[in-house]
Amino acid sequence: MNHCRHLPALLREYLFPSGCAICGRMLLDSEEAWYGLCRDCMPGFAIDQEARCALCGRPLISEQGRCLSCREREGTYHFDRVMTLFPYTGAYRTLLRAYKFGKHRALGNFFQEKLIQGLSLFPASLLRTSVWIPVPPRPGKIKQTGWDQIEYLARLLERTPQQERGLPIYRCLKRLPSQSQKELSGENRKTNLLGRIRCTKKVPPEVVLFDDVFTTGSTMDACAAALKERGAEQVYGVCLFYD
Repeated sequence: MNHCRHLPALLREYLFPSGCAICGRMLLDSEEAWYGLCRDCMPGFAIDQEARCALCGRPLISEQGRCLSCREREGTYHFDRVMTLFPYTGAYRTLLRAYKFGKHRALGNFFQEKLIQGLSLFPASLLRTSVWIPVPPRPGKIKQTGWDQIEYLARLLERTPQQERGLPIYRCLKRLPSQSQKELSGENRKTNLLGRIRCTKKVPPEVVLFDDVFTTGSTMDACAAALKERGAEQVYGVCLFYD
């Protein structure tokens, strides 16, 4: 823990208090202020080391290898494997909403560390020369909301020492006008982004996408398809939450 690095967060919390994103309690030290969570709430968000689907990364219940949903979509995804870390329910939902809609930006430090931990769930043999690629926002989102939560995580990852984050950031995806995915049914999500994600430059053979929520996998799939058109051979992904 780099306390000197985190002191500005404590000063910000003192001048403009936001409190713990879960319980609202005052954040009392530099570590709490850095992560936007109090010490009582922070341990509740550890990544479970349980068996996961070999394709979408959701925890397996009674299945072996792949979950039922991925078996039904066998061979249709363009990505090779995704790690999804937390269920988008209860306190987990509260956490993301505080960050995404409440602009509780200290949580970005917490989330970018979880992305790095998610990367460590992949077998070391898979990730040798990868880069981090952020999923692009829909056009007009930044103008409408004032920020993009995924790009903010990308900037935080860039500020993290290379030996800690493991992969460099590579911005190469652009999203053309389309409907918001969250407004659509599962079936319509699959077609909404077809041809709507473009890769603007050649990419390395192995890449890692990152996003906040994995629902049907359609956004990750459209991004993976665009990346493979520009040279990617293996596309992996890390998503903070699964719905």
